[in-house]
Amino acid sequence: MNTIGYIRRTRDYYRAQGFKTDYVWARFDETPFSPLTRPLADCTVTLVTTAVVEQEIPKPIRDARSYSFTEVPENFCTDDLAWDKVTTNTDDRQSYFPLEVLSELAESNRIGRLAPRFHFVPTEYSHASTLEKDAPTILEACRIDQVDIVLLVPL
Repeated sequence: MNTIGYIRRTRDYYRAQGFKTDYVWARFDETPFSPLTRPLADCTVTLVTTAVVEQEIPKPIRDARSYSFTEVPENFCTDDLAWDKVTTNTDDRQSYFPLEVLSELAESNRIGRLAPRFHFVPTEYSHASTLEKDAPTILEACRIDQVDIVLLVPL
């Protein structure tokens, strides 16, 4: 079996893009986890995705945003994101944005309800931007929507 030197390839990729320092992988010695305080059938669930909702916004100025689940695009823009385009695709929106499954789970009372909004987080080279800008933006939106469970679905 061949293994893919993902970390090495990623460092080479960023060097080719002109970055002077190697990408430093995020590391957290303690994973922030909160056990559910109520049954799953009473929980509000949302999605956070890196799939681009508004493709007309240029990559360098994309920021975290919230969108109504009633306005989910038929197709997200994924072309300029880095994912394995050889062995997979994003033709099936359900594979990376499982809205219909979540709706079915809510209708069958397996989860309480779907939050009113889902959230986009841009892919960033900067940990600081993610930690200081994007994550707090999404956290605040989730608090407003009284979200109990966030499903992170990055590409």
